[in-house]
Amino acid sequence: MEAEETITVRHAPNRHCYELLDGESIIGKTEYVPATGPDDTERIFYHTEVSDAYAGKGLAAVLAKHALDDTIAAGLTVIPVCPYIKGWIRRHPDYQQHAGPIRPEHLAAVDRIYKP
Repeated sequence: MEAEETITVRHAPNRHCYELLDGESIIGKTEYVPATGPDDTERIFYHTEVSDAYAGKGLAAVLAKHALDDTIAAGLTVIPVCPYIKGWIRRHPDYQQHAGPIRPEHLAAVDRIYKP
């Protein structure tokens, strides 16, 4: 069986991320600041990573597409603070209408959550 056949993406809302899996092993993730209230319609993506052992296989793109499709389906606007997500949206014009501008309050929200 090819390794790519065991690659899946799952939403882990309790950890505020989408996880890239090879079987049951987490091999990557894209993290976000969740929408916090009924009037909050934005999901701020701030970090994406894939294990070095899986680099160069296009899996970050698989992860990004799944996460963005799910976010859009939930009726949320994507705020692409993460450089990878921002670049992915730039390369896929059909997603640009679902992305919002990065504002200072978005960066402040990331600063409160993200502790590298």
